[in-house]
Amino acid sequence: MTRQPALLGTSGLIFLAVLVAVSVLVPVLNLAVAPDSAVHVPTYVVSLLGKYLTYALLALSVDLIWGYVGILSLGQGAFFALGGYAMGMYLMRQIGTRGVYGDPVLPDFMVFLNWKELPWFWYGFDMFPFAALMVLLAPGLLALVFGWFAFRSRVTGVYLSIITQAMTFALLLAFFRNDMGFGGNNGLTDFKDILGFNIQADGTRLVLFVLSALALGLGYVLCRFLVRSHFGKVLVAIRDAETRVRFTGYRAENYKLVAFVVSAMLAGIAGALYVPQVGIINPSEFSPANSIEIIVWVAVGGRGTLVGAALGAVLVNYAKTYFTSGILAPYWLFMLGGLFVAVTLFLPKGIVGTYYDWREKRRPHDDIPGAPIAAAGPAE
Repeated sequence: MTRQPALLGTSGLIFLAVLVAVSVLVPVLNLAVAPDSAVHVPTYVVSLLGKYLTYALLALSVDLIWGYVGILSLGQGAFFALGGYAMGMYLMRQIGTRGVYGDPVLPDFMVFLNWKELPWFWYGFDMFPFAALMVLLAPGLLALVFGWFAFRSRVTGVYLSIITQAMTFALLLAFFRNDMGFGGNNGLTDFKDILGFNIQADGTRLVLFVLSALALGLGYVLCRFLVRSHFGKVLVAIRDAETRVRFTGYRAENYKLVAFVVSAMLAGIAGALYVPQVGIINPSEFSPANSIEIIVWVAVGGRGTLVGAALGAVLVNYAKTYFTSGILAPYWLFMLGGLFVAVTLFLPKGIVGTYYDWREKRRPHDDIPGAPIAAAGPAE
């Protein structure tokens, strides 16, 4: 009999410990250290790190369905953007008379476009609890409806990837339209307050950073719990041999649908935390290229490891920030593509997955606490 790893495992505990340390250390270095000190963390870096954490949560949501169910979704950016728009609509309603046109109800872009009244789907977004609910419901309902038809039609493999990409592209085109009521190509921006606090204040930025770290930690624990449970074992079985799972009496489509909806909701939370830290949400977030880039993050870190997905998101986005701010900026997409090819050829299991394999070879007679529940197989 082999020993089952604990719920979090060694790697999970290390991941959460690092997350706690960062969420404490960054605010201290921002508030308690003099600005001229070499270890001072400026407020803009706090927001940048917060953005990385939201990306890590987004990558975690992709790893849940790709690494453990075999669903290669190229539309995860749609769920991220919907969560972002839900939060952006709340932030726009908080502007009130402080907008350019001073209208107490209509956002500036609606006044500019000569809208006479607030559209019905904007009702309720002046209340934070309603907006927070929509952050979950908007992506969750889309995933539920889409997944219901896709999984019951037994659409798998590259065909499923293509229709998820088509879904996010359709939303991209829709949100670009001015008559949709979401700001058109300019999107939603010029936010002032969140829950009555100045969104540009240093303290608010720090709170948003800590909340992003907290959401990432809770998201990891939730995903880890799911994949370690009986439900997660069925997901892995579906990934590796869906036909056999169906023959044993399991309704594979139901399991896939639940995982898909949970993944969409996690992506929506990531989008909601992303928007107040970057100050804008526009239709470009629906771009299929963004969803493909998320896949690169997960592949680099290690599919089917959870920790690797978060690590890959942070590493790739740090590299993006570094290389797009210099003379190499025009070549970033070539570098990203080259990175994906290199990882596919030389590190097919990603950074963390390769490390797990190396550690397993050194301890061949023991299960590895914290290692993934099962090595990631080929995507459907």
